[in-house]
Amino acid sequence: MLVLEDEPRIVEVLESYLRAGGFETTLCSTVEEAFAALHRSQPDLMILDVSLPDGSGLDVLRETRSSGSLLPAIVLTARGEESDRIVGLELGADDYVTKPFSPRELLARVRALLRRVDERSAVRNDAGRSLRIGELEIDQITHEVRIDGKRANLTATEFRILAILAGNPGEVFTRARLLDRLRDGGNIYERTLDRHINNLRRKIERDSHDPAYVLTVYGVGYKLKS
Repeated sequence: MLVLEDEPRIVEVLESYLRAGGFETTLCSTVEEAFAALHRSQPDLMILDVSLPDGSGLDVLRETRSSGSLLPAIVLTARGEESDRIVGLELGADDYVTKPFSPRELLARVRALLRRVDERSAVRNDAGRSLRIGELEIDQITHEVRIDGKRANLTATEFRILAILAGNPGEVFTRARLLDRLRDGGNIYERTLDRHINNLRRKIERDSHDPAYVLTVYGVGYKLKS
């Protein structure tokens, strides 16, 4: 696991809790160190601080996503910095944690996110391995989504939302039901569900403002076109 953080006290606490939780950590204090670490090996997950001496963890997230990597990422932001949280989610972060934070909560979120990633290969629906709706193709085994034949690079959370909706095309999922399916032991999605839906639409819809696949049923919730 890659941890990009430059505050020694936070680094010490994070390393202690993550190691106690059974996670091997690669600690980086600069963006340059993080890029070098990613070049050497591929971690299971990234924890990225926003404010660093030579830039931002968002620079690392932007670069990994632009290369097509779906490496799970949690962004650490300062309290009140809503713009950092929004930018992080738009770049493809799977979750964010606001400083000051409980290390136990962060560890729980790490475990929940990794469980969701591990569930990718277990996602199934009545359509079997692959589901096709119009020009949208969803491969439940390889965790690949294509639109008009081109791969859409979804985050783990975005794919999970799409997979849940694809399990019953045409069925309306209320926000409460969708949130319940997404929580997986955490409580992060109530604040970010709409942002993830918007990000998903930007990646699979020709016009995200007039979606053809992920539809809003006003006053109720969301559904995938059947």
